Amino acid sequence: MIKRPYILTIAGFDPSAGAGLTSDIKTIEALKGYGLSVCTANTIQNDVEFISCQWMDFDVIKNQIEILFDRFTIDFVKIGIVQNWEVLNAIIDVVLEKNNTIKIVLDPVLKSSSDFNFHSYNGDLNDQNTIEKQYEEVLDKIYLLTPNYNEIERLYTGKTIEETITHIANKTNLFLKGGHRKEAIGKDELFTSDGKQFVLNPKVQKISEKHGSGCVLSSAITTYLALGLPLLKACYRGKRYTEKVLSSNNSLLGYHKI
Repeated sequence: MIKRPYILTIAGFDPSAGAGLTSDIKTIEALKGYGLSVCTANTIQNDVEFISCQWMDFDVIKNQIEILFDRFTIDFVKIGIVQNWEVLNAIIDVVLEKNNTIKIVLDPVLKSSSDFNFHSYNGDLNDQNTIEKQYEEVLDKIYLLTPNYNEIERLYTGKTIEETITHIANKTNLFLKGGHRKEAIGKDELFTSDGKQFVLNPKVQKISEKHGSGCVLSSAITTYLALGLPLLKACYRGKRYTEKVLSSNNSLLGYHKI
């Protein structure tokens, strides 16, 4: 029997299991990885409504990460919602202290599908500058960033999307999800840190919107990376798996096949 790689998801808990760490675990297990999880937030939500978010204490998150790394060999981690960029930086530092060669896939969830803002600031320019400095540090530490179009527009308010893409790709690999594009919906793009660009067009046409599809995609890519696939192939396979989930039924909650 082939031993499955351990893959850690650091994300929020969604009671509907469409998004967050439960969705990540289902994806990882379906693709023949073994999912480990650390909870960053306990949410009150379903597939259409988001009521509130209770953030977990950093020390609890830190201790959970440490005890997992003390027991298991973890070379790949996916990170979802985190309270703010400062906490995210601290979490990444804990992970890197346990494994300084680990590959981190960050899905920068800034807003839920029901419009709940996870990362917010008061509009003060100094506050915005501080935030941008913090995620500049994040970009230097991760392997892959997986924003959608709405998210990438909010990362650098003073830059165009094209300028933001160039800036991020100079620091780390960028997988830009196309689900929120105004044109060519579903066309994803991979920009690698060595200057290459790849277009991943949708293959499945009969799909329906799913709560947590971004979580599925980022955790699928992470799993394929852990299984030894190179970045482009992992992104391609991750996109195809996500399309299967999107086409699995007509509801907002997709099915995972094991």
